[in-house]
Amino acid sequence: QVQLVESGGGSVQAGGSLRLSCAVSGNRSSKKCMAWFRQPPGKEREGVAKIFSENGKFVLADSVKGRFTISQDNTNNTLYLDMKNLKHEDTAVYYCAARSLCRMGFVESDFTDWGQGTQVTVSS
Repeated sequence: QVQLVESGGGSVQAGGSLRLSCAVSGNRSSKKCMAWFRQPPGKEREGVAKIFSENGKFVLADSVKGRFTISQDNTNNTLYLDMKNLKHEDTAVYYCAARSLCRMGFVESDFTDWGQGTQVTVSS
């Protein structure tokens, strides 16, 4: 099991940028797949980005391609989500998640460990 703590959320105007961080502690080596999900107001949680911890390969949701980047710092056990050219529709609570292995797609129920979330608000 790991503990995940997100930070970096806030309010920004459309077109702006934010960097979210997720501090990972616990049995980090057991989690080969790290991801970011988000839950917009009144909507279901959706996958945004995921990264294969061992080789750094990543997958982005179509809605954020070209604007968001996921990365990891294995020395500091931190996962990042760099967001640029933010849009109002990016407003959501963003969650860090972990699971033992990556699989196709973004299946919320596959992920066993979750952070508490951090709010991102983009004003238009």
